[in-house]
Amino acid sequence: MYEPIRTKSVHAHGPHRTRQEELDIRLAGHLTALLTVTDELRALTPSGALDDAARRLALRVERLRGHTPLRAAPTVGDTTATRVASLHQRAHTLAGQALVVATSRGDAAGAALAAERMQAHAAALGIADAV
Repeated sequence: MYEPIRTKSVHAHGPHRTRQEELDIRLAGHLTALLTVTDELRALTPSGALDDAARRLALRVERLRGHTPLRAAPTVGDTTATRVASLHQRAHTLAGQALVVATSRGDAAGAALAAERMQAHAAALGIADAV
């Protein structure tokens, strides 16, 4: 037999965020994920360019969230070219997602950083990327 719901939905009691706040949270999430993949790449193929990119990504996330992002220790297992290419592909995808959100929120600095990372990973994959 059917019994009516007596309490309100948990979604009705939560905090209400503006569209801008939601975009800030989403952009920070994409950039944090990109930072994690960048750290993985730095562990497998150390380079000054990746170090600089990681530093700039961390600063951008810090500006969005108000605190330094948590960073996972990179896994140093599979160092094959396939693994590195897979990480570059993932980073390219994440940078593209960050670019879309940064553009939606009107964040020129975030969009420029995301576009730059997208182009860098496209170059590492050997694909032409028109951004």
